[in-house]
Amino acid sequence: MTVTEPTSPLTAPAARGSCPFAPPPAYEKARSESPVTRVTLWDGSQPWLITRHEDVRAVLGDRRFSAESTRPGFPFLSEGRKKVTGGDPSFIRMDDPEHARLRRMLTADFMVKRIEAMRPDIQRIADDLLDRMTAAGTSADLVPEFALPLPSLVICRLLGVPYEDHDYFQDRSRVLLHDDSTPDEIRAAMDDLIEYLIRLAEDKEREPDDGIISRLLARGELSVQEIGAMCRLLLIAGHETTANMTALSVLALLREPAQLTRLREEPALVNGAVEELLRYLTIVHTGLGRVATEDVSVGGHVIRAGEGVLCVLNAANRDEDAFPSGAALDVARDARRHVAFGFGVHQCLGQPLARAELQIALETVVRRLPGLRLAVPFEDIRFKNDMAVYGVHALPVAW
Repeated sequence: MTVTEPTSPLTAPAARGSCPFAPPPAYEKARSESPVTRVTLWDGSQPWLITRHEDVRAVLGDRRFSAESTRPGFPFLSEGRKKVTGGDPSFIRMDDPEHARLRRMLTADFMVKRIEAMRPDIQRIADDLLDRMTAAGTSADLVPEFALPLPSLVICRLLGVPYEDHDYFQDRSRVLLHDDSTPDEIRAAMDDLIEYLIRLAEDKEREPDDGIISRLLARGELSVQEIGAMCRLLLIAGHETTANMTALSVLALLREPAQLTRLREEPALVNGAVEELLRYLTIVHTGLGRVATEDVSVGGHVIRAGEGVLCVLNAANRDEDAFPSGAALDVARDARRHVAFGFGVHQCLGQPLARAELQIALETVVRRLPGLRLAVPFEDIRFKNDMAVYGVHALPVAW
């Protein structure tokens, strides 16, 4: 006789509640009542849902949980997401030693020292964008005028990608990050980006520059196809995440005028405020997948070898045990233990760059636009509930 576990009443991805900045209520309830529990996905699979801060860090820091999306049991939140991360995995979906080998090729480009040296250039970009935006009038959509072009310009310069092609790769990025994209749409978008980057790499073989693509070519360890796959990840992650985080952070501050005022009056708080906003908003909002390679005990439950795990970062970052009054935004909070960038060996490679961009973007907006306000009712703001990276589709503001 075969014993079948009952279907979990909890499903993922779960719907947001009345506050668009908060994790789905179902995840917050799970964190308080069953922080390690089963969840049912679109394909009927039932991986484990991990929602408590301590447990999320334990899983992500434990090498017995594999990041390899090709392993049986790895959890995917949609058929399209399975096509993106399972059909053609990047190095972030690999385990060591291959993950470490490929990651080391990029480490020098994202070291804190190198990023700090880029700050004057990032500041110039931010000021130029705001100069153009404010010269054009007293209102604008902050997403296309500031939040998106700032990180896009920076990652294009780092990689050696012509910025004039940004519409091309942003269109493909949207397809890859949209939960409702079909497998065929995703495959076409992936192929387009890879082919574009391969052609670019071939051009740089003839005419190298000082960008990452040329430096990877000079190492002689990767083919142009492998470089294209690696740089596709950097290109997408390098502009989509910071762009969404910038716009969402501005919106969150506009909804909390006391916090915005404090940040304006105490600009030295900006670095800590960025950590707090990363914690409070957590735009990688659908969870990080892993699969157990052997039996592991987590939060009093034994997760068997071959079983999938979904670590819900936004729920973990609101955990009251780790962050007292975690549902509140406090720009003076010490939020450095947040898991918005993940945790363990796979945590975000580009986090020094993301931090620098966010710190500069927010300080510049707060300082230069003291009268900043929403130009539409808050209820009219459309949030990216259907995207792998959370944010807003547009942010109409006035000053």
